Amino acid sequence: MACEGVLLGMGNPLLDISAVVDQEFLNRYDIKLNDAILAEEKHLPMYDELAAKHNVEYIAGGATQNTIRVAQWMLQIPGATSYMGCIGKDKFGEEMKKNSTAAGVNVHYYEDTTAPTGTCAVCVVGGERSLVAKMSAANCYKSEHLKRSENWALVEKAKYIYIAGFFLTVSPDSIELVAEHAAAKNKVFSMNLSAPFICEFFRDVQEKALLYVDYVFGNETEARTFAKVRSWKTANVEEIALKISALPKTSGTHKRTTVITQGSDPVVVAEDGKVRLFPVIPLPKEKLVDTNGAGDAFVGGFLSQLVQEKGIDDCVRAGCYAANAIIQRSGCTYPEKPDFQ
Repeated sequence: MACEGVLLGMGNPLLDISAVVDQEFLNRYDIKLNDAILAEEKHLPMYDELAAKHNVEYIAGGATQNTIRVAQWMLQIPGATSYMGCIGKDKFGEEMKKNSTAAGVNVHYYEDTTAPTGTCAVCVVGGERSLVAKMSAANCYKSEHLKRSENWALVEKAKYIYIAGFFLTVSPDSIELVAEHAAAKNKVFSMNLSAPFICEFFRDVQEKALLYVDYVFGNETEARTFAKVRSWKTANVEEIALKISALPKTSGTHKRTTVITQGSDPVVVAEDGKVRLFPVIPLPKEKLVDTNGAGDAFVGGFLSQLVQEKGIDDCVRAGCYAANAIIQRSGCTYPEKPDFQ
């Protein structure tokens, strides 16, 4: 059984402002479906426009936080997971604390007094999503917070650590501290490619972190961007997954496993120089509500079994189960209890 504090996540906590929009809205703000970007000046009016929509929803989000909340839901053991990130001292921050604590996650937020809690515009068209993050306080996380004894205790207690690639834009020194600790103590360290822009514009810090990563997650678009940036001359996701698994690794205790999701196509798992494909659970189009959080949920399901030392087949099955549950609901939310067997 998984014990208290077995899984730790660190990342950028963002309050999702989610609404169904139309193609004209996407065109006006120059955003694409199935993409995740950081907000620029031209995107700023979007947040008020979304907030004014009658169908708007506010959901505690941020990639790592989504994953940790889903893993917590799958495990059903209070406090099995913990999470760190930076929020503002404001209404949205309070909402986030309430949300995450209610989900059973042990949250240790760094509260910044100078910036508001970060938000993410989730623009949904035909069930597909486009994400535009306004980082604000999420950008202010400092490794000093991590080093405080009550927070470092969460690192010491965890046997598995997960960080989405988005955190590379905020606190690479925190990632390095945690990664080195995981390598020294033979813990399992996992990360996510997270978005094409991370693979393109944060290549150096990503490469440094990857040296420590035991499980690499991502989707097919991110994998292809990762390959393109390295001039790998292939768009074949299976080949790319194998190449990622074979990249240099600092710690030799665990071999590197690469797990790439491809929407409704099979999940690609590469380890030990071999590739395996796992079909996802089919979902009729009319049952799809939105894909926001699907990748995060997959990782949450996967990790919920990994921390119980289950094999790769069970981990992928749980990942597919969690993703399937989440895409039938708005945002990264889930039924009261899982019925995963």
